[in-house]
Order: sequence, then structure tokens, then C-alpha cells
Amino acid sequence: MINMMIKTNAEAKFATMATKKTVLKGMGYKNIMGLGLLLVLGSCTTLSKQDKTEGMSLEKLSLTDSIKPGGNSWVVNEVKDNRHLISDKGIRDWNDTNTIIRTYFKTDLAGQLNVGLNLKVTDGTSKLRVSLDGTTKEIQVSNQDFETVDVGVFELSTPGYHYVELQGMEKSANNFADVIEVLIGGQAANGKLTYVKEDFYWGRRGPSVHLSYTTPENMDILWFYNEITVPEKEDVIGSYYMANGFGEGYFGMQVNSETERRILFSVWSPFETQDPKSIPEEYRIILLGKGEGVTTGEFGNEGSGGQSYKVFNWKAGNTYKFLLKGEPSVNNSTDYTAYFYDVESEKWNLIASFRRPHTSTYLKRPHSFLENFRTEVGHISRMGEYTNQWIMDTKGQWHELTKAKFTADATARKGSREDYAGGAIGNKFFMKNCGFFNEMTTIDTFHERTANGVPPVIDFSLLEKPIQ
Repeated sequence: MINMMIKTNAEAKFATMATKKTVLKGMGYKNIMGLGLLLVLGSCTTLSKQDKTEGMSLEKLSLTDSIKPGGNSWVVNEVKDNRHLISDKGIRDWNDTNTIIRTYFKTDLAGQLNVGLNLKVTDGTSKLRVSLDGTTKEIQVSNQDFETVDVGVFELSTPGYHYVELQGMEKSANNFADVIEVLIGGQAANGKLTYVKEDFYWGRRGPSVHLSYTTPENMDILWFYNEITVPEKEDVIGSYYMANGFGEGYFGMQVNSETERRILFSVWSPFETQDPKSIPEEYRIILLGKGEGVTTGEFGNEGSGGQSYKVFNWKAGNTYKFLLKGEPSVNNSTDYTAYFYDVESEKWNLIASFRRPHTSTYLKRPHSFLENFRTEVGHISRMGEYTNQWIMDTKGQWHELTKAKFTADATARKGSREDYAGGAIGNKFFMKNCGFFNEMTTIDTFHERTANGVPPVIDFSLLEKPIQ
């Protein structure tokens, strides 16, 4: 039965083929050619539809993450322009063809990355250049309401920090565009992405890093000595290289502007407030004396207390020395006195001496830190070398500090930025932050430098005494 069915089906199929052959034979050559042309045209039409569908799917990119310029973008060729071009509202008043704006982010995957911009123009059409990892694309925009404009697909060859670079080429209106989002998606965006999502002020300043030095147990520390060398080209505006930190204050050197640098020494009041004018009289820091050319006053915003600074044009590449004394004083108070060694004049300079009420202690928690206090330069890296740390106890014995714990602030700990590093190289500790570099030191790790073995040589009797 099965054989009969197979035979019948085969015969039927053969008959159908024969019929088709007869029909084609009857149609003649011209008709066959016409049918062939129809088939070809039909095939071309189908291909055209398929290409069009594929083109349409490419036109709308998958964009899954929104990076806000307010916390992640900088004008990189004119630092001063950051103040008026970039804010929490995005990129505004962008009108100069020379302006280069970069938006930074970090991926843990390589591969294709889709890029788009949420923007608008005020009038006419603008032509923009968009670059990423060596590839440049140009787009024209004319929408006068905010909407997403696809830029294209870029290839990231490595994971790590990257930036989308914008530059205006042509415009009809006064400004190129207002940009409120840089959008990314695709393969390279499928893993972990790092960028600033909140607290834009702190995110733009970048992560602060610290070294907390390990000291012998149960020791009263009277003096704390440290040295700092800032390598050439690492002395970036907005940097505070803090050498001698302690439980109640800090002492170090800053780059305040292109024309001014300072040696800064501050002591916090025991009364916690951000407004120094609200501190009760009995909790106010008392100035015991200050050195020549030193300005003193109060400070606020990050705690409040007494502040002193000396305008001093310290130079990158030189090694500067810092010496701090802390000891209990009268009526349950503590006196803190800071000295700075100028390598060019080869002498110790008194910065200031402060008395802190409601406190009776020797020096506690010796540490150093590196921070950026200017938001417009958070995209520029800076580094300092912290060397030759020593403490002296109340018996007059020096003790070298060769071990330190590396820590970082909330911006680093919550993963907003990962451009921070620190540790030991040879007989030096170092710290580095900002600039979106890829090497990163694990927070809360201990590091040990090689001991120098030679304590500081200081004639304490020659140090300038604070004038009461």
C-alpha cells in the first residue's frame, strides 16, 4: 500500500512538471523572457524592501543610558569657559567653533557603542562634529525642541574611561545647540558603566584621596614631620596637597590660581557648624601668633574654625618640609603650631599657632590627603609624592612612619568616579586623582614604603615662637 502511494505521488509530480514544461513550450520565447523579467523585477522589489527595513532598523539606535553634562562634561581647551557653558542644566551658550567639550564615562566592556544626543537648536541648522576613540562623525540638527538625535555607532577597542567629544562646525543661530544628555547604548554599554549620576558639585571636583599613617600604640605624639614633592606639570590649579593632617585640622600647600599659591594651616572649632559666625565665644579658635606675611581669619562650609595662610610661590619639583606641634594647654585646651621650611631660603617659617578650647590632647591620627577644590578642573589629573614621615614623642624620640592606609571620599566609595590611586613606590608614598585615568587603587588597603632611617635634623630652639 505504501509503495503504491509513493508511486502515485511520484507519477503525479512528474505529470505536473510535464504540464509546466508543455505550458512553457506553448508560451514561446518572448513570453518566457517576459515572465523571467517579471520574476527578476519581483525579486528586486523584495530586496529593496528588505534593504529599506534594515536601513530603518539602523536609523533608530538603542540608547539605554543617559549621561548628564552637568556632572560629566568639561570644556577642555579653555578652563574658564566651564563656569558659563556647563551647569546642572547641561551645555548652554555654546557659540565658539574653537570650544571642545568632552563628556567622560567608563565601561568595563569593549565593542560597539551607540551614541546619541538630547539637544535642540534655537533656529535654523547646526552642524556638529562628534568624536569618540579616534572616530569622528558629523551630524546636522535643526529641531527646536529637545529630542534625541542619533549620532552613530562607534567601536571601543578597550574597556576603561572614554569621552564623547563635541565641537561646533556651522550654525545659523547665535549658539550651536543646547545639550541636556549624552546617550549611549549597545554592546559596550551592557556591562558596568561609571559616571556621575548625582551630587554634581562633588562629582565635578573628583575623588579626594587620603593616607592615614600607622603609629606606635599608646604613644603621645608631640611633633609630626612630613615632606611633599609635586612633580613638574602635576601642580594643577585647584589642588590641595595636604601634608600634616591631624584629628582637629590640616596643614599643606595649594594652587589657588595661575598667579597665586598658598601654604594653608587650619584648625576646626569643637562646635560643629558650617557658619563660623554662629560659634559661641567659648568654642572659638584663639590665634596665639602668626608668622610674617601670614593672613589669618575664619573659615566655613566644611566645618568651621581658625584659618591661616601664607601666599608663597612654591615650585613643582622642589621638596618642601612641614612641621606641626600639638600639646595640651591651659583650661582644657590644646595648642597647635605649624612651621613650613622654604628650601630656597633654607629656614623654618612660622605659619601660625592656634588654641582649641574644650580639647586636651597631643597629636592624633596623622594623615595626608590630595584633593581638588575647583570644579572646572576635575578632568585634569594631579599627583603628589609624600615622603619621609616622622613623629616625635614627648620623650624627644623620633619614630619613622613607613606604613599607611589608603582611603577615599564618598565620590569614590559610591562609584561615581574611579580615577584615584595611591600607595608606595620605593621610599615614597604617592597619591593621584582626577583626570579619568584607568589605574585604580583598592580603597582601605595598606601600603608600606622603604624606610629612610635618618630622622630630621631640627634645632627646635631656633624655631620662631608665637607672639602671645
